[in-house]
Amino acid sequence: MDSSLPAVATAGAAPLSPGQLRELYSLMAAVRHLDTAAVAWQRQGIIPGYAPELGQEAAQVGSAYALDTTLDFAFPTYREMGVARTMGVDMVAYMSTHKATWHGGMYDPVASRLAPIQAVVAGSVLHAVGWAHGQTLGGGHGVALSYFGDGASSQGDVHEAMNFAAVMKAPVVFFVQNNGWAISVPTERQVAGGSVAARAVGYGIPGIQVDGNDVVAVYRATRDALAHCRAGNGPVVVEAMTYRRGPHSTADDPGRYRSLDEERIDAGEDPLERLRRRLLAEGAADEAFFMAAEQEARAEEEAIRAGIEVLGPRPGNEMFEFVFQETTPALENQATRWREESEHV
Repeated sequence: MDSSLPAVATAGAAPLSPGQLRELYSLMAAVRHLDTAAVAWQRQGIIPGYAPELGQEAAQVGSAYALDTTLDFAFPTYREMGVARTMGVDMVAYMSTHKATWHGGMYDPVASRLAPIQAVVAGSVLHAVGWAHGQTLGGGHGVALSYFGDGASSQGDVHEAMNFAAVMKAPVVFFVQNNGWAISVPTERQVAGGSVAARAVGYGIPGIQVDGNDVVAVYRATRDALAHCRAGNGPVVVEAMTYRRGPHSTADDPGRYRSLDEERIDAGEDPLERLRRRLLAEGAADEAFFMAAEQEARAEEEAIRAGIEVLGPRPGNEMFEFVFQETTPALENQATRWREESEHV
């Protein structure tokens, strides 16, 4: 891990226990199964679209595992299913957004501490900084964990967010999942210098670049960054170097801009296999554990699929409750008629 982060109180923090390492593996296994299943569900017409995260399980699970959900708040993009799963969000409610049955998902963002899914590239970064600044103004101790990709890092919103957070010492961790591709454009063609973390020095804040395929390294880097922010030292940039093994979305064909051979060579070691080898080497798990984790992941996947398939149609009153801040008299009349008709169905 390459870091310019000053020493923080976590220097003496206890290492992850064998039980925690097994929990991390189980989480990544569940995420892997659900992710690959979601792609299949899109092909089967169960959901209209999905953004896969194959290969990014360690980056998402490791970072979310470091959160204190009694204090902190996570701000995802459209690709953080692994973050949601690690934070304990109901996955049928989460996937309802991909089912297109509700704005932002059917889960409660306040209770779960996970903001609604954000499809606007880099949009959640500004929201995270606003929430973090609110913590400063209100004397809170929470830290915002903002997720975005290497492609989104080139948006002007990211510059504004980092600059504002640095000036105001807002407690926010800018967590960049550098998966090597901004849709079809490789990182080296759209990130000057090849590193998002290196930009942190321009804002006078610490930057960390970590192996995003090592879940323990990601957890430690995020834990330290959160502690740094919580101590009132301002924001931190964490760049997890990983690889998007699949398409940008189910509407994308990665074969148009990279070959399968390039994908195999550049992807590096599989995050799950990496932790599996560590658990076996340390005697923290055996084959029976891995078989059980696999079975649990499959059972969970099937239960979530069943839950998604029984989701009802998109509620018509959404237009009146979410789209308009102030409805016109004509819309009020339309809403009244809709409610009256609904009561007689």
